[in-house]
Amino acid sequence: MDVRLTYEDGTIRVDADADLAPDALPPLPGVETDPRTGTGRAPAHRYAELRRALQVAGVSVDDRVLDASDRAASEAGLPDALATDYDLREYQREALDAWREADDRGVIELPTGAGKTVIAVRAMVDLGVPTLVVVPTVDLLDQWQRELEREFDAPIGRFGGGEQRREAVTVSTYDSAYLKADGVGDAFEFVVFDEVHHLGGEGYRDAARLLAAPARLGLTATFERPDGAHEVVADLVGDRVYALDVDDLAGDHLAPYDIRRIEVEMTAEERERYDERQGTFVEYVRDAGITFSSGSDYQELVKRSGNDPAAREALLAKQDAREIMMNADRKVERLGEILERHRDDRVIVFTAHTDLVYRLSERFLLPAITAETGAKERREILERFRDGTYSRVVAANVLDEGVDVPDANVAVLLSGSGSEREFTQRLGRVLRPKEDGGRATLYELVSAETAEERVASRRR
Repeated sequence: MDVRLTYEDGTIRVDADADLAPDALPPLPGVETDPRTGTGRAPAHRYAELRRALQVAGVSVDDRVLDASDRAASEAGLPDALATDYDLREYQREALDAWREADDRGVIELPTGAGKTVIAVRAMVDLGVPTLVVVPTVDLLDQWQRELEREFDAPIGRFGGGEQRREAVTVSTYDSAYLKADGVGDAFEFVVFDEVHHLGGEGYRDAARLLAAPARLGLTATFERPDGAHEVVADLVGDRVYALDVDDLAGDHLAPYDIRRIEVEMTAEERERYDERQGTFVEYVRDAGITFSSGSDYQELVKRSGNDPAAREALLAKQDAREIMMNADRKVERLGEILERHRDDRVIVFTAHTDLVYRLSERFLLPAITAETGAKERREILERFRDGTYSRVVAANVLDEGVDVPDANVAVLLSGSGSEREFTQRLGRVLRPKEDGGRATLYELVSAETAEERVASRRR
């Protein structure tokens, strides 16, 4: 043995033979000297690169990093317990092949409803190793657990939603994975990150850094982040290896669709208030020389507001203007016309504000889902939407991702953040193929001559 690799608390410990010449080892990715032990040490996510560098250099390695994973596989009878009846579509097979060719690392970007879960299950079967699936919400945790229990002849472990039970195949929330990763980082050889763009958030990065799993698969409908943090995701999981957008699949594997943008005039009172508040904001940023040419410019404005009353007033004015344009009264009137036109369809209404959800729920007798809606009530509403008891629901920022939303064929966007990710996710909610082959429709209601109109125009 020239070098021994072991896993310790989220790191890979590198022990070299005492008589090994100092220049005998190649540069090792991420390895630094640990003064406490006199050994090398690297973040656990560098394990695959580290192992490859030693192999290329012809160094003899005693690799004990995944001993716990090997024991778990043996005890669970993997890979015999992993099998699936899924028949991959051509693009799903292409995506899986691209991931395998990238040394079982990387991100697959496909629209909502395109079957990313199917690809992950097939990858789990092909590898036949202990696997951790990480998801952003308890709703997705439940969904993945049900799916894996249906497919595999093996117990499915769970970290999150009140349970902490580890099995050779385990599902976890990002929060639980972050808390437990250093203790289970050697127990899984494959990790799947659903909605992988969440890894770009500072708090969740350690969920990937502390795991040794050499095989890593990220799934998302929207890989790139406006803050550039998708580069961090690429470092932790791998580059984007396959991508298709909605237009690539619409008509064949997703429903054909129409996007209808409707410009709505604000009332005279709303226009006056909007112009006044927007003007306050614009005047401040112009005088301060803030151009918003980069994402950091807005953060600079937020910092200024801590000790500059004028900056704080500008931010409050911007927030007021945004709420006025998003919640314009005539949007509600047009929504009533759309609901009447589509009274025989299945409709999801999206807004950005909880108060507007309750206002719409009361006016149009729509079941409402917000962040305040309890998990049990939300499941009941969605189940009734699924079985046809309800034909329409209204929601505030809680059905964009991480929830198993029943099929609908009409979406109405009254307001939102304006981000490309949010728009894509909401469009995806109505794109699953229809039994009758019908088209999906997304209505986007925007207030005329406002920032909302400009954002919508950029997407055309």
